[in-house]
Amino acid sequence: MKKILQILILFFLVSILDSCRESPCDISEYSIRIYSPVYADGFKILGAEGMKSTIISMSRPWQGAEDEDRMLFIRRGGESVPEGFSGQVISGDAQRIVCMSSSYVAMLDAFSCADAVVGVSGLKYIFCDGIDKDRIVDVGYDENVDYESLVASAPDLVLLYGVYAESPLEKKLSQLGIPFMYVGDYLEEHPLGKAEWMVAIAEAMGRRDEAEKVFRPIAERYNALKQKVDTPLHPKVMLNTPYSDVWFMPPAGSYMVRLIEDAGAEYVFKENTSSKSVAIDMEQAVRLSDSADFWLNASGFGSVEELGARFPRFKASRPVVEGKVYNCDKRLNASNGNDFWESGVVCPDLVLADLIRIFHPELNLGGELYYYRKL
Repeated sequence: MKKILQILILFFLVSILDSCRESPCDISEYSIRIYSPVYADGFKILGAEGMKSTIISMSRPWQGAEDEDRMLFIRRGGESVPEGFSGQVISGDAQRIVCMSSSYVAMLDAFSCADAVVGVSGLKYIFCDGIDKDRIVDVGYDENVDYESLVASAPDLVLLYGVYAESPLEKKLSQLGIPFMYVGDYLEEHPLGKAEWMVAIAEAMGRRDEAEKVFRPIAERYNALKQKVDTPLHPKVMLNTPYSDVWFMPPAGSYMVRLIEDAGAEYVFKENTSSKSVAIDMEQAVRLSDSADFWLNASGFGSVEELGARFPRFKASRPVVEGKVYNCDKRLNASNGNDFWESGVVCPDLVLADLIRIFHPELNLGGELYYYRKL
C-alpha cells in the first residue's frame, strides 16, 4: 500500500511539473542571456528559468531599422509560446532550411549542417561543395520568388534579410504560415561579427554548442594574425571600381575597412564617417588611387591591361604602374559565383591572412593567397 501511495505521489508531482511546463509564461520571463555575442551587434539569444525553449532576438533586421526587433521562438519540450510574444515560432529544432543568401549556406556548412538546406536563392551561384544541388530548389529572389517551389520544399525555416526595409518575402511567408528569421550578418562592421551569426542560425537548429566550437578557433586565429602585424609601415589602400559608372566608397567603420586596418594598412577615404557608402566622381577617384600603395577589389577585370583599357585615366595610377592591384575573385564557380562573399563571411581569418600577405610580405606569413589574386 505504501509503495502504491509513493507511485501516486510521484505521478502527481510529474503531472504538476508537466502542467507548469506547458502553461504559458509571460514574455518578460525570457530575460536570461543564453548567448551574448562577443563581436556581433545584431542578435542575442534569450531563455527563461526552467525552460528548454529559447528566443533569438534580431535588433537590426535591416539597414536603418529602429525599434524594429524581429524575434524567433524555438518551442521545445512541449512548452507554450509565452504570452505577449508576437514574433515567429517554430516547433522543435529546424531541420529543413531555405537560404536567401549564399553566406547562410556557408554558415550551415561551417558546423556541418549543409545537408539541411532544401532551397536557396540563386542556386547556380552557390560555391559550397557541401550541398547536393540536384535535390535543392532554386526559389528565386526578391519579387521573383517562386513561392510554389518554396512551399514544395517544405522548410521549417526561411533565412532572409532586409535591405532598407522589411524583406519582400515577409508578408507572403506570414500568409503561408512559413516561419522566417532575419539574418543581419551584412550589417556587422566587425569581420568576426559577421561570422558569429552562425551561432544564431545554429540555435534555431538546436546545434549552438557545435557552432560555438567552430566559431571560437576562427576568432582565435583572426586575433592571432592581427597581433602579428606590429609594424610602423601602414600602406594606403584604394577600394572598388565603378558600378554603372558610379564609384562607391565604403564608410571608414565598415567591414572591409576594418579588415584593411587589422591587416596593418590604411584606408584612403577616411573622411566618409557616415554609416553608408558614398559616391565619388572620377576626378576624386583618380586622386585617391594615385595616393594609394595598393588597390583592392578591382572587380570585373582579369588584368591591369583590361582595367587600363576601360579606364585609361587610371593607367598612370601608382598601384597600376607598380602592379599592386588585387581582386577577391580567385575562387569562382562555373557561373561566376564568388566564394569570397560566401565562405569568406565565415572565414575572416583566411581573408585577413590574404591581406597581410599582400600588404606585408616582409612578415613572411607563408602560404598562397586564398580569396585574392593579383591582376
